[in-house]
Amino acid sequence: MKKYGTVLITGASSGIGRELALEFGARSETLAIVARRLDRLEKLRAELLARHAGLKVIALAADLSEEREIERLLGRVAEQAGHIDVLVNNAGVGDAALFDRAEWARTRQILHTNVIAVAQLTAALVPGMAKRGRGGVLNIGSGAGLTVLPNAAAYVASKHFVAGFSEALRADLAGTGVTVTQVCPGPVDSEFDELAGSVGGMAGAPPKFFRISAARCAREAVAGFEHGSAVVYPGRAYRFVMRMLPLFPMWLRRRQAASIAARVRGAQMRDGRSGA
Repeated sequence: MKKYGTVLITGASSGIGRELALEFGARSETLAIVARRLDRLEKLRAELLARHAGLKVIALAADLSEEREIERLLGRVAEQAGHIDVLVNNAGVGDAALFDRAEWARTRQILHTNVIAVAQLTAALVPGMAKRGRGGVLNIGSGAGLTVLPNAAAYVASKHFVAGFSEALRADLAGTGVTVTQVCPGPVDSEFDELAGSVGGMAGAPPKFFRISAARCAREAVAGFEHGSAVVYPGRAYRFVMRMLPLFPMWLRRRQAASIAARVRGAQMRDGRSGA
């Protein structure tokens, strides 16, 4: 098991983020956990301290959809934790809506949390890692960022950004001692689908039998990061499907996505939902 100095994890209050905090708790000297819900962070902090003697845990509440809050967060991190050795960009927001019926406030929140915050935190923390010649970035993306899924245009686009950003960042940092790993989960047991309004899962996503626990997702994510992997697909069955994905031509994936979107629109019209 590798040991790290200070690890910063966003979206740590629940789901994959919480499990990542538990995984890195055994590998870190200092753990900075960030989310909007401070009460949950404090409970997680108590659990981490009970498990790991000598671990320093800093719980910081922040809304990553606001750039000024990120700036304030970075100041608090620098003051309370010092330099960051590993950045885990886990915080993410989703939505289940045809784009012409989506609410702009939600779309903005998705783009700022999933795109701007990832870039802003990375831009602030990676130069120091490169200068010190060590460190790492673990980006939690999604299988949605590698294909076409309907009924979630802003979310899918944000995860395409994470995929492209992670690959380019990995190339930029080659030879610096800084590792970049992207995790592309499929269905995971967490609050994400409920908060995104897609309790049954995202339209066009893999079937439910591919679903894994958030704990397993976190374990495989950290294992891939420690191995220096570029991309991690948590879950054996899901991993097999994602490795086969390039065999399916884009025109076929587009056609399937359009067909699913048409069914979603038809169902909403029958239910009387005419707009956002």
